[in-house]
This record gives sequence, C-alpha cells and structure tokens, in this order.
Amino acid sequence: MSVPRTESRHPRARSLSSLSTRELLSLMSDEDRRVPDAVSKALREIERAVELVVASLRSGGHLIYVGAGTSGRLGILDASEMPPTFGVDPRLVRGLIAGGGAALRMAVEGAEDDAAAGGRDVQREVREGDVVVGISASGRARYVVAALAAARAAGARTIALTCADETALAADAEVAIVVDVGPEILAGSSRLKAGTATKLVLNMLSTATMVRLGRTKDDLMVEVRPTNAKLRERAIAMVRTEAGVDEAEARRRLEAAGWSVREAIDRQR
Repeated sequence: MSVPRTESRHPRARSLSSLSTRELLSLMSDEDRRVPDAVSKALREIERAVELVVASLRSGGHLIYVGAGTSGRLGILDASEMPPTFGVDPRLVRGLIAGGGAALRMAVEGAEDDAAAGGRDVQREVREGDVVVGISASGRARYVVAALAAARAAGARTIALTCADETALAADAEVAIVVDVGPEILAGSSRLKAGTATKLVLNMLSTATMVRLGRTKDDLMVEVRPTNAKLRERAIAMVRTEAGVDEAEARRRLEAAGWSVREAIDRQR
C-alpha cells in the first residue's frame, strides 16, 4: 500500500531538530500559508457538499460528522457551535468520534482501527436522508471508512473530507473533498496543516449551509443565543443598527422578544 502524502517526510524538515526557534517557526509559517490555497482548489467539491447538506436539512435530515482523533474532535467542535451561533436544535448537527467521549480529551488507543464501532455508531445515529461527513486526513481510518459505508447502507448521503486522494474513503463517498496540503513538518502529524485545512473546510460547510437556510440576516447572527454578557451586548448592537433605535429601546425589544434578535429587529414600537 502506498504511503499517503500526509504520512510522507517533508524534505525541508529533515534537519528539524537542528533549526533555531526562529527558523522552525518560519518553516511552520511558510507551510501554513499553503493551506488556504489548497482549500481553494477544492471549492467545487465543497460547493457540491454544501448543496447536498442544504437539501437534506430542508427535507428534515441531519448533518453528522464522523472522525477519529483530531478529525473527530474538529467535527464535534464545529457541530457544538451550531446551536449558539445559529439557534438550531442540538440534534441537527452532531459529531461522532472513534472511542466516544473519552477521545475528546485524550487518545484512545486503537479506536480509529475499530471498523465495527464505526458501523455501530452510524447505525445508532443515522437515518435515511441524513448527510454523513467522514473526516480522515489520511483517508484510511477504518472507523471512518466503515462509518461512511454504514451511512450509505442506511440511505444517508455521504461526503468525504480528506487530505489524500485514491483512498477508499474518497472513492466511496458521493462527494469527495480532497485538500492536498502535502507532507507535514512532523511526518504524519495531521493535527498540523491537515487539521487546519479540515477546520477551514468545516467552517465553509456549516456556515454556508446555515446562510443558505436563512439562519442569518446577511452577515449578522440574528439567531444567536445571547447566553452571556458579551452576546447580549452583541444582540443589542445588532438591534440598534438594524432597527434604527437607541440602546434602551433595543434592550426593551429584546427582553419583550425573549432575547430573539430576529424578532426584536422586526418588532414594532
């Protein structure tokens, strides 16, 4: 089996231990700058993925991220931000990680190789019409590959997010988002450029989906849940700007609307 580029050694990092701190940081910075360009080359596939997710959610489906290690943690991170940012039900966007909740805080040895668990987790969580995004930098995590196969068998739509092409994960998905960021400066440490690329794509996928579903008002988070002082101040500022009222009136409208920004903006005096 050929070694994916995510596992290859980087020619500029062969003498990593002998570099000065500044040289090491400069190398990392140079490599990180490659990530946005790599993501931009995958925009066509990301667009297809967004359209697929939008269609599913409009029809009552759910978006489920599945990953192992860093990939799983990033999927859960993105899913956890959806309710406070866009006011959606916590079940609408969910994340599954190899090894379960314990894997969020520490490595669970062998979890990514547990194909049977990937199938079981998806069978428990996924229904026909849902969309499952399998996230694996190498495209070889058996948990994720098996999860995507189980999702397809359940009638769900499937998306692969990986940094390696010519893998089972990319080949078997309905839409394959392949972001070729090249080898890491620490061979195989996909929490680096691959992790950054994954985060950027997930940002695009979820944000574009929510905008398309009308969960924003242009660039404003009008469905935000103002659960702390910072968010309440942000809500007041949005109502002041959009409704053309002073701070006192904005607060009054928000309180009357149960702190719904959208309703407060539309509310009449």
